[in-house]
Formats: sequence, C-alpha cells, structure tokens
Amino acid sequence: MKPIGELIKEELKRQERSVSWFARQLCCDRSNVYRIFQKSSIDTSTLVRISIILHHNFFEDLARDIIEKKESQEV
Repeated sequence: MKPIGELIKEELKRQERSVSWFARQLCCDRSNVYRIFQKSSIDTSTLVRISIILHHNFFEDLARDIIEKKESQEV
C-alpha cells in the first residue's frame, strides 16, 4: 500500500482541491500540508479530521490493506 500521505495527496488531487484550501480547512500552513504528504504514518485524530474534511474514509483504505496482507500470508 502507498504511504498515507500519498493517499491523502491523491485524494486531494482527485477532488481538484488546492493545497491552500486544504491548509485552511486544517487550520495550518501550506508547509504543514506538504509535510503530511511525506508521512508514512499519521496519528488517528489527525486522520479523522482529514477524512471528514475530504469526505473520504482513509481508515477503510488502511483496513483493506490489512485484510489483503493477511490473506496473502495465509496462502
């Protein structure tokens, strides 16, 4: 699976939202948003906020990855 920051960046791009818009929604600077894009992990409270802002459940993406990894180990 891709790092969480990359998934967030891709979803933002898919929605055609700007980094500036996203930074305003998160109440942070654009530089913080670019740091989020570089993260391979993120705390759950921040991910909840991002999921709500982008109307996308990133927890489902992570859960799907866990299930796929588990299934591949069982084979």
